[in-house]
Amino acid sequence: MKFIDEATITVQSGDGGRGCVSFRRERFIPKGGPDGGDGGQGGDVILMAAPGRRTLYRFRYRREFKAPNGAPGQGRQKTGKSGAPLIIEVPPGTLVINEDSETQIYDFTTPGETCTVARGGRGGKGNTHFKSSTHRTPRFGQPGEPGELLRLRLELKLLADVGLIGLPNAGKSTLISVLSSARPKIADYPFTTLTPNLGMVPIDDGDSFVMADIPGLIEGAHTGLGLGINFLKHIERTRLLVHLIDAAAVPVSDPLQPYETINRELAAYSDALARKPQIVVLNKIDVPEAAPAADAFTTALGKLRVLRISAATRSGMDQLMGEILRALDRIDEA
Repeated sequence: MKFIDEATITVQSGDGGRGCVSFRRERFIPKGGPDGGDGGQGGDVILMAAPGRRTLYRFRYRREFKAPNGAPGQGRQKTGKSGAPLIIEVPPGTLVINEDSETQIYDFTTPGETCTVARGGRGGKGNTHFKSSTHRTPRFGQPGEPGELLRLRLELKLLADVGLIGLPNAGKSTLISVLSSARPKIADYPFTTLTPNLGMVPIDDGDSFVMADIPGLIEGAHTGLGLGINFLKHIERTRLLVHLIDAAAVPVSDPLQPYETINRELAAYSDALARKPQIVVLNKIDVPEAAPAADAFTTALGKLRVLRISAATRSGMDQLMGEILRALDRIDEA
């Protein structure tokens, strides 16, 4: 399924039903007075974070949503039926913004959350409400109130505990396929990963955490180059970053160049991204020319700990998992 992370939709709540104009007519009661009932309430439009939704793809083909109107009132003071609420499912991680005012309406972070974005119109009052000692036969009722019409922009930002970042072809897709049940496309050419991939990583105690494979970033990503801003925003919601570097591609003359390129892009996009905790990992250590480059990188980086792994041969996976779990624990305790 194609990954769609932004959509604009129009929602309209239901109109209220009109109030009824009616008079009581029964045998032996020729002038029973007004008995028109009220109109029903228009249906609300409700957004709900559904755990089974992963993308905003469905809004590519359907962009207008209208809740049912309330039914008009009836005689004998019968209130019209209210319109049923219209529930629109969105993925957890969806940000809802009023397109016209550019104000944030809601931020869905937990499955099952709901938000009423458009209230149904109130039903009009029937003529029974307007009788008085001086006006005993009111021949009018209230119209129902119109529903609300809104243009909403939906932005999906992935919710993940751990985000994999790095230059294209660092091995992020291979790593997430090894650690989780995710099965991303893997190939030896730049920008193989065009959409973020989520995977559940199991832990020995029966628990798990969510890992996101973020498509490769390049220099200038914060200005939109490469896959750019479209995917930098998905890193914002991760708790921990695993910075994956292709050890075989590290230039010995400037070993920190790949590492610093990504970190400059994070800082240029957001100070919050630059402050996120990182685990630095050198991948593809099984390639013969990777060892001297890895040594040069580790020396240049100084005191910061660097892990060495090979996602292809699964070397160093236990060490990496241990480091990730310890880092997540520290974040929880902070």
